[in-house]
Amino acid sequence: MPPPFIPLFIDGQQVPSSDGGTFPVHNPFSNQLVGISSSASSVDCTNAILSASKAFKSWQHSTWNERYDVFLKATDLLKSDKYEEMVMNAVVEETAATPGVAMLNWAASVDTLRDTTTLINHLELGGRTFPSRQIKGATVTVERRAMGVIFCLSPWNLPVPLALRAILFPILCGNTVVFRSSEVSPRSHAIVFELFQEAGLPAGVFNFISTSRETAPRLTAEIIAHPLVRKINFTGSDRVGRLIAIEAAKYLKPCVLELGGKAPVIILEDADITEAAKTIVQGALVHSGQFCISTERVIVQRGVYDNLRDQICDIARSITARNPCPHQPETDSDITAAMDLGPVISESSAENIIAMIREAKEAGASVLVGEGIRDGSIVQPHVVTDVKPGMRLWDKESFGPVIVIVAADSIEEAIELANASDYSLSAALWTSNLYLAKEVSSRIRSGYVNINGGTVFNEFTFGIAGLGGSSGYGRFSVDDFTDQRVVVTHPLGAPSYGNYLTSA
Repeated sequence: MPPPFIPLFIDGQQVPSSDGGTFPVHNPFSNQLVGISSSASSVDCTNAILSASKAFKSWQHSTWNERYDVFLKATDLLKSDKYEEMVMNAVVEETAATPGVAMLNWAASVDTLRDTTTLINHLELGGRTFPSRQIKGATVTVERRAMGVIFCLSPWNLPVPLALRAILFPILCGNTVVFRSSEVSPRSHAIVFELFQEAGLPAGVFNFISTSRETAPRLTAEIIAHPLVRKINFTGSDRVGRLIAIEAAKYLKPCVLELGGKAPVIILEDADITEAAKTIVQGALVHSGQFCISTERVIVQRGVYDNLRDQICDIARSITARNPCPHQPETDSDITAAMDLGPVISESSAENIIAMIREAKEAGASVLVGEGIRDGSIVQPHVVTDVKPGMRLWDKESFGPVIVIVAADSIEEAIELANASDYSLSAALWTSNLYLAKEVSSRIRSGYVNINGGTVFNEFTFGIAGLGGSSGYGRFSVDDFTDQRVVVTHPLGAPSYGNYLTSA
């Protein structure tokens, strides 16, 4: 049976690339050919932008009910067995995800779509009107209006829910989108387009293109440069995020960039150590650490360091990464059963993870769990201590199943170590003193701080947002995908310039 073909979707139509270009999609673990994707040309990218621009003229004026009906229908469709199977199969085949992670893709997608639909009430009907403070008799109306064509880029690690998030907020706000898929997971991403087409989204509101790894940089730059593109959103690595920000800056175009993470967890002496250890390991190892909010740095007060370290090491040793197919057998341990670890996305990624561990060890760190080796793209869980700022394992996102654990002699030192990072997406704090928790959490520089919980969590309506640097900036929200515009209605019968001069 031939592998599935993934077309482009432009102006509501399935089309091949204009020059016939394609690229193969392989399972990263088995290297089996699992798809053939169209590879867009410059002409295709331009056509997608023009289609989105044409559709914007009507979609920006669509009613709340029209948008709500499409989103509600899409939610119902996504909950069906048909789409559950589509998501599960595509994610497993394209990204070598374990069945548990594939199920997470589907379940998180349903939650993402359902919760976004409720945010339609955040759009201001008619804006806010109030009297002018400067001109007697004038009224001021502040409105939030759709921006235009939004260029969206999404990664492979949680392909379906992150693709949904990339397009949902722009479309909800009355914008239209051109979405460029990851070359790793075009089939998983294309499911999102198929879903909305079946839900009745008008042609041109959502345009889907895929590009090969070789043509992606050039075509991405061309799309960003196009004058009809108003804003860019990107989720992915800080390295690529910087390149996109540079291209956008050439044309002074705004971006929403959700980039890397190096999430710290602070453990105070009065914490529930057993629960903290379980949550830390789960947050660090789920999907082999391939989440931007994975737990990467554990900072623990010295009085409970030995206890926490030993419990983390015991749990980590009980977990084994292996071939995700066939499905791994059940185990007696609840945490072990939940940690169904497969390979990381590529051998080069695995080698980078091992290199970071090796460099840290050569600089004085100690490896408590793990052999510091890889088997192709499989990396076993590692626990490393005596890691310090300045080491790459401390400073850079590993995107792998690695837990760094260090001791701190005081709360002040723990906070300083947590903040000794260019990343700021998520953090956690464990303590039984909730008064102290409020004080300490306010001093951790992070978009999220979870008290007595894991770093792999966020309240969807607020999203995950970096505070600049390697975690990026901007937010997936109604405010970020609308323009605030001000309309001043001057009084009739009197020249307004006189009022300006008087108020000055």
